[in-house]
Order: sequence, then C-alpha cells, then structure tokens
Amino acid sequence: MADRTAILDLLHELIQTCKDGETGYAHASAIATELRLKAYFSEESLERARFVRDLKSEAQRMGEEPDTSPSVAGTLHRLWFEAKADIGLGDQSILNSVEQGEDSAKKSYEKALNTDLPDDLRALIEVQSRSIFAAHDYVRDLRDHGIQTETKREEAA
Repeated sequence: MADRTAILDLLHELIQTCKDGETGYAHASAIATELRLKAYFSEESLERARFVRDLKSEAQRMGEEPDTSPSVAGTLHRLWFEAKADIGLGDQSILNSVEQGEDSAKKSYEKALNTDLPDDLRALIEVQSRSIFAAHDYVRDLRDHGIQTETKREEAA
C-alpha cells in the first residue's frame, strides 16, 4: 500500500489534472463554433468539476486541504489553443488541443491505477478513469474523423 504522502501526492496530481480539464473544457466551450461541441465541452467541464470535488473530499478525509487552482502547464496550454483559435484555425484546432489535454489526463489516471491504493479510493479513481478514457477516445475520434455539422449532413442528403 502506498504511504499517506504518496497517496496525497497522487490526489494532488489528479486534482490538478481535473482542474485543468475543467477550465480547459469550459474555455473550449466558449470558443468553439459548432453547437454540439460547445455542449459536449460544457458537460465535460461540469464533470471534471465534480471529479475535483470528489478528489478534494478524499484528501480532506486524510487531513489535507489541497490546492485546486489550475496548473501552470494547463494555463499555458489553454493560452496556446486560444491563440490558434484567434488566428482562425477553428474547431478542428480546438479538438487537437483538447485531445492533447486528454492525453495528459489519461496518463495521470493510468499512473494512479498502477498505484497500490486503499480500496475505496481505487474504486473512485476507476470510475473517474473510465470517463476520462471515454472522453479521450471521443475527442480523438472527432479530431481524426472531423466534425459533421448540420450543414454538412444537409448537403450530403
């Protein structure tokens, strides 16, 4: 079993990861033009906020008050994808950036799953990881196969 310090460090990393995801998805929702993307990004932001709360509760149960501010890396990543959107690279560019963020989240959760954790914490992380991995794959697929908007579907009909 990982010691208390290692578990708290892991919780801090996951909190930072989810906080970055929460703010990143909220930002992506604000700058995306495709309505379905905006809605999806908004839903993911809310889910990551819930993950932050759940992970923070676990840390508090262990006697810690974790920092829940976004990381410097996450902030820089959002600025980079905002700059790409500002120069007109569009929703595809936003998807590329979101998928990069999801790669990072997936790695953090894979690391957590490979740690010897108390059963209740492992169960929470397993549930969250399934959502993180599904979001990663969904965004990757959208990025790779493009976004089919209502207009494109109407033209194809």
